[in-house]
Amino acid sequence: MPSRESERATRAEWRELGFYYALDESSRVWRFVGSTAGLRKLCDLLQAYAEDPANQAVSEHEHYGPYGTLEIMTWPEAGIDDHSLHGSIADLLRLRELIAARLEGAAAGSVFEIGDGYAAGALFKLRFEVWEGGFDPALMDPYLSTGDG
Repeated sequence: MPSRESERATRAEWRELGFYYALDESSRVWRFVGSTAGLRKLCDLLQAYAEDPANQAVSEHEHYGPYGTLEIMTWPEAGIDDHSLHGSIADLLRLRELIAARLEGAAAGSVFEIGDGYAAGALFKLRFEVWEGGFDPALMDPYLSTGDG
């Protein structure tokens, strides 16, 4: 069981990220949960990744979130798998635009998926669950105790 200090740090990382994510390998889905503003932070991550000159070369990558399992990677072909959201810089910016467009006007309670629209034959889909403003992504983490630590 993680220490209270470790739990506090993990909660802070979720809150800084702005959304919760989890990989469901059996359903082949990356699940993203947050308010519209929180989920837009994924768009910000994609934009910042694309603008960083260090990420131009194939196989460059960055990990995000408290456990670092979400990876954005520069790759010759667009794709979504159990390892990463990947593609060329242009592909990743297109993914950013796809997500942003779907979030535009998305109401709390709405759910949408992105898969083949980003990469034909994508092995996994991205599922977005839009919650009310003020959503705390740390509350979704099953590894944290129910207290605020």
